[in-house]
Amino acid sequence: QVQLKESGGGLAQPGGSLRLSCAASERFFSIIAMGWYRQAPGKQREVVATITGSGNTNYADSVKGRFTISRDNAKNTMYLEMNSLKPEDTAAYYCSGKGLVRDGPEYKVLEVWGQGTLVTVSS
Repeated sequence: QVQLKESGGGLAQPGGSLRLSCAASERFFSIIAMGWYRQAPGKQREVVATITGSGNTNYADSVKGRFTISRDNAKNTMYLEMNSLKPEDTAAYYCSGKGLVRDGPEYKVLEVWGQGTLVTVSS
């Protein structure tokens, strides 16, 4: 079964940059969509950016122009490049993947989440 693991979180100064990675243990047969979400203390989880199987991307208004989502299919890895970081970007960041996987002779839709990586933006 596909498992996702995030890395790259840490402490950054306002205006700084971080690059998050989301490595998949194995490849989906077909990706429907993958994305990055975040949850700040005391707040609900929110979508940050998504990328479809065909490569179409969408961003939350709060990160447009600052964050870039990308995927390297050869490495089974998704990235989130975060620039011009703000204190309000502080949160636990989670990656998610949804796609088709083999289920015996057939295929099923599987949605999986990573365990998260913490990003703190502070001077």
